[in-house]
Amino acid sequence: MLDTIELLIDEENDKPGVFAISLVDAPAIESNFVALNKHRVEMKIVDEEKRMVVGLALIPDKKIFRKNGDYEYNIMFSKDTVRKASELYLSNLRSNNTTVDHQMLVDGVYLSESWIVEDSAKDKTALYGIEAPIGSWAISMKVHNNEVWEDVKGGKYLGFSIEGIFDEKLPSKMDKYEEAWKKIQEILQD
Repeated sequence: MLDTIELLIDEENDKPGVFAISLVDAPAIESNFVALNKHRVEMKIVDEEKRMVVGLALIPDKKIFRKNGDYEYNIMFSKDTVRKASELYLSNLRSNNTTVDHQMLVDGVYLSESWIVEDSAKDKTALYGIEAPIGSWAISMKVHNNEVWEDVKGGKYLGFSIEGIFDEKLPSKMDKYEEAWKKIQEILQD
């Protein structure tokens, strides 16, 4: 059973939380910050004339596989951390911090909408056929950069991925035992 490490935001850090959102096509893992493009959610072109794309930046409580040397584990974000990350991203005026493949900042691509999904069936994401669990951070971006827009239309960029600095809450031994006990109970009930 893999450890699950919860990522948290410590607002006393110099620059906590998400500092950029990337349009991604291939995995990249950086140390000391989270680059989640391997675990992306499909991005949809919702208005070709307006050059607008919509997708999810973060999904709460979703386990995301990671590997550091021989150590394999999952990371996850709580609903509270997802909400806090979205709020800090905007309050710190980072809506123009867009990269491609976690490589370089690009001009002409910016966050135009940001919201937390409150009702999966009635949310704007449902209009676009995006399965968005309650508490997800949904975003839309405007893409005025011609080169990036051609890559989006051509399928090079398929999703969003965050870049950020987070604290880690390591699981305690008791958490591991409780998780194992829950699994045993589930098996016995079947």
